[in-house]
Amino acid sequence: MSGQYNDPKLKIFALNSNKPLAEKIAASVGVELGKTSVDRFSDGEIRINIEESIRGDEVFIVQSTSAPVNDNLMELLIMIDALRRASASVINVVMPYYGYARQDRKARPREPITAKLVADMIVKAGADRVVALDLHAAQIQGFFDIPVDHLMGAPLLADYFLNSKLEKDAVVVSPDHGGVTRARKLAEFLKAPIAIIDKRRPKANVAEVMNIIGSVDGKRCILIDDMIDTAGTITLAAQALKDAGATEVYACATHPVLSGPAIERIENSPIKKLVVTDSIKLPEEKQIEKLLQVSVGPLIGDAIKRIHENKSVSPLFKNRFHEGN
Repeated sequence: MSGQYNDPKLKIFALNSNKPLAEKIAASVGVELGKTSVDRFSDGEIRINIEESIRGDEVFIVQSTSAPVNDNLMELLIMIDALRRASASVINVVMPYYGYARQDRKARPREPITAKLVADMIVKAGADRVVALDLHAAQIQGFFDIPVDHLMGAPLLADYFLNSKLEKDAVVVSPDHGGVTRARKLAEFLKAPIAIIDKRRPKANVAEVMNIIGSVDGKRCILIDDMIDTAGTITLAAQALKDAGATEVYACATHPVLSGPAIERIENSPIKKLVVTDSIKLPEEKQIEKLLQVSVGPLIGDAIKRIHENKSVSPLFKNRFHEGN
């Protein structure tokens, strides 16, 4: 934990989506969380009150737009408006998990592009900067007309496997073609080869595994994805790897969305351990023995200090186990 941060002009506020992570971030920076109240009018409308002066301050708001996504998104927009009207000098939005990111292009006729719509809403509300973690698609940075600092979870996930000495005889596996860049990054940290699962998806949240490109027979396989939602893709992939001769299958992802049948599927799958971050707050019933959470609090805390001090955030993309900070 850091000591007390010595600039009173830096303020960090947390909304309701992930208070425990916000507390870790504030502790890492060395500041107390700002005082704010978030409650409701009797008809369900969100009411926010900032309970301290922030005039002329640089403010960071921590809010993942995870489930309930619409409530958390509206909380964020209303908070940005409140900060702007209270004369904050700079409003930085820290989004450990960016919801509505999966519709990032028109894959079919007459589809919306919700990732762009949400970006427009955040900018219009008055944000000056966004700090995001493992966006579903890197090009979402370009949907904002303000600076975006895009942090990566792969170094933290790599730390777990390196600390546990699990990189020996390992193959990093992407569960689809779209995640190859992500898999390659983790493979670089672990100094391991990669494999790709060629899957077809007949419709949303339904995955069908086809072929494995690369050698996995007799290897420890580490699957990596940006998020795990219903866990259909990752559990089918794990089974396909076992069937192809993998000795052990681990899985890791930055965002544990884990909706619907996800927990049951993971419990019943060949996955030995699922390593995720705390970008999304998990209720107790989802914190199963197979699941391990590593905290992104210190990473985001470092980013906040660097942004506030006008320093580069690119050193945070390195793996601390091998390269230090």
